[in-house]
Amino acid sequence: MTSKHPETLALHAGWRRDSATNAVAVPIYQTTSFQFDSAEHAANLFGLKELGNIYTRIMNPTTDVLEKRIAAMEGGVAALGLASGQSASAFAVLNLARAGDNIVSSTDLYGGTWNLFANTLKDQGIEARFVDPTDPEAFARATDDRTRVYYAETLPNPKLIAFPIAEVAAIGRKFGIPLVMDNTAAPILVRPFDHGAAVVMYSTTKYIGGHGTSIGGIVVDGGNFDWEAHPLRQPALNTPDPSYHGAVWSQAVKPLGPIAYILKMRVTLLRDLGACMSPFNAFLFIQGVETLALRMREHSRNARAVADFLAARKEVTRVIHPAHHTGAAAERSAKYLPHGQGGLVGFEIVGGTEAGRRFINALQLFYHVANIGDSRSLAIHPGSTTHSQLTEAEQLATGVTPGYVRLSVGLEHIDDILADLSQALAAAAG
Repeated sequence: MTSKHPETLALHAGWRRDSATNAVAVPIYQTTSFQFDSAEHAANLFGLKELGNIYTRIMNPTTDVLEKRIAAMEGGVAALGLASGQSASAFAVLNLARAGDNIVSSTDLYGGTWNLFANTLKDQGIEARFVDPTDPEAFARATDDRTRVYYAETLPNPKLIAFPIAEVAAIGRKFGIPLVMDNTAAPILVRPFDHGAAVVMYSTTKYIGGHGTSIGGIVVDGGNFDWEAHPLRQPALNTPDPSYHGAVWSQAVKPLGPIAYILKMRVTLLRDLGACMSPFNAFLFIQGVETLALRMREHSRNARAVADFLAARKEVTRVIHPAHHTGAAAERSAKYLPHGQGGLVGFEIVGGTEAGRRFINALQLFYHVANIGDSRSLAIHPGSTTHSQLTEAEQLATGVTPGYVRLSVGLEHIDDILADLSQALAAAAG
């Protein structure tokens, strides 16, 4: 049967049974290599005349199921599993941008992504231009002839204001620039391809896995971007690639479908840099995907209850949650998050940094960890941890104030979650 519903695709896309054993569960193909049928078969695989398994650094049957499943759920055409969310962010940009090029990124980013763009990519000769997403036209104003990518987070952590996907995607398409969306905080809740994005990426470490056991990332190609329409804008896909016998990717892969972007990433960046996902981690992510829709529903419900609870507390000066925004931010929540508003809640605590530390140290149920998206409830003080490498001005641009605390609300009973928050707030107040 065919389905367009993510809940169904999460259980069935990309796999039915093992052809050798009829096993229903996806096996873990814990192998480095795959035997070729013949010399001709090997040559065809290496020459991209046919697709198949060569070496687990490039592809693996277990990872392939995860890639197909996530691509189907997102409405894309193909995906590439990677070693981490950071490698997914880096590959999404490096696949198109070269030394001397630039990207335009939203300021509303995870601290690790900001550092990647502002420092590591800068050292490689790629400039990141950060713009405020409250004004979509800021992306156009920051664009020049060497701009290759627009980049943003769907539900940016820590501001939690939905990004104007459709507006910025439309601007990018006029220039021939794809919008890459980090959808880590909003799987199932938002499908960026439905709003015009060209590429979606995840840190699968977070909600996709859901259990805090595995590091991974994935990049999904929407197959909806015309790379040949603006060849000067996208030379990486429209000029001969010396690393692959002069292949022009936008043309070379046409018999295989609209997968130029993701195939180039697989056979050049992944081949050369080796940031592959392990088959065992892919297996664990597949387990997580099967319950993703249910978990996102409950994460959203609990987080909304936490946000409402915090808004009534005297120790809290401000609550950051999609349901508590006003004005244009509230309009974006209504437009992009009608199916749930995610599991993240931020708040500013009376007393600033010191009160935030006392709050964190007093928590008993919540884990004090850097991750988000676990089934367990998690908390952190970003200013002293995840965003600590940023300058004070950069922290404020991303939405991190001295008293800001971020919660990733889990699946525990809501009464227990609220009880822990209550006692920790009391302790923070002294």
